[in-house]
Amino acid sequence: VQLQASGGGLVQAGGSLRLSCAASGLTFSTYIMGWFRQAPGKEREFVAHINENGGSTYYADSMKDRFTISRDNAKNTVYLQMNSLKPEDTAVYYCAAPSRRKRAQVMGVLAGRDDQYNYWGQGTLVTVSS
Repeated sequence: VQLQASGGGLVQAGGSLRLSCAASGLTFSTYIMGWFRQAPGKEREFVAHINENGGSTYYADSMKDRFTISRDNAKNTVYLQMNSLKPEDTAVYYCAAPSRRKRAQVMGVLAGRDDQYNYWGQGTLVTVSS
């Protein structure tokens, strides 16, 4: 399984970016996909996840009004649209996928837990300047 994140860069506060994550080596349409981020000196934190057909999404509270996760199963790609960016959004952003047998946990009581995800991309750096 390979997950290739892209789209990061330098943006001014208040700006927008769209991250992409191209997946290969898995039947993409049968996997939940998630985004996480890790800021310098901080632990990795959950951003959002999307279910297999894109009909259900879940966000961290601090990001749900500004970020939108989506997917295109025909392109094996998941996206993260980020608007109204703040300097505190500066981080390396990772896409990830859990094993399918963890579906119930990821969609339920263990939603947002990074230890439920088996496959990780290399990350893309987002820097928001003030």
